[in-house]
Amino acid sequence: MNLILLHPDEVKNNRTVLTDARAKHIRKVLKAAPGKSLRVGVVNGPLGHGVVERIDSEDVELVCSFEKSLPARPKVDLLLAMPRPKVLKRLWAQFAALGVGKIVLLRAGKVERCYFDSHVIEPDFYVNLLLEGLQQARCTHLPEVQIEPLFKPYIEDRFANDFSEHWKLLADPSGKKRIRDFQCPDGAQRTVLAVGPEGGWTDYELEMLRGKGFALLGMGDRILRTDTAVVGLLSLLHEWAE
Repeated sequence: MNLILLHPDEVKNNRTVLTDARAKHIRKVLKAAPGKSLRVGVVNGPLGHGVVERIDSEDVELVCSFEKSLPARPKVDLLLAMPRPKVLKRLWAQFAALGVGKIVLLRAGKVERCYFDSHVIEPDFYVNLLLEGLQQARCTHLPEVQIEPLFKPYIEDRFANDFSEHWKLLADPSGKKRIRDFQCPDGAQRTVLAVGPEGGWTDYELEMLRGKGFALLGMGDRILRTDTAVVGLLSLLHEWAE
């Protein structure tokens, strides 16, 4: 835990009292004593420092000071064909740690309908994993999550509103261009990366997505699992943007 992440309603008059796993981490891992300064941040808010004012076996009280400016929101969004639930479980924290602003989980043709009945897409499950990723990466921006169980209605009716100012990249083994071959178009404020299921996008889905302005992006001849492809592509995109 590289950042003690606080919810806005936990901070009153620049003070907070923690009694949960964060307090345990401060006591057991950081071995903090009164006067110790710790990195803190507010979910979707500023970064700052919290000085330990009181610590005991039950709770930890911090006096906080925060930066005036907010950290930049990640400029990469993700349109992801719903992976197997056990794969998605591994990915939630990575989405936040690597820096994704918005995640749209979409049902593609080669995605089992039952995946959308899984508890891993319930906010009570995934929010804690997203927070874990933010604390690892020292970031405060909680990714927005949107569930879309029908491909065609979403792409036809709502996709344009969600990603109107985006540069659009479509990951597929048929893509001949690598990320280094692209230049972000003028006027694009953000990037949306579309990653298909392990069985691949169907020809119909590729046609629809390309009709919405997506450019094909390849990573070579190797066929990758969803979690490997997502982590690799997000890392490449952020490195390229820098």
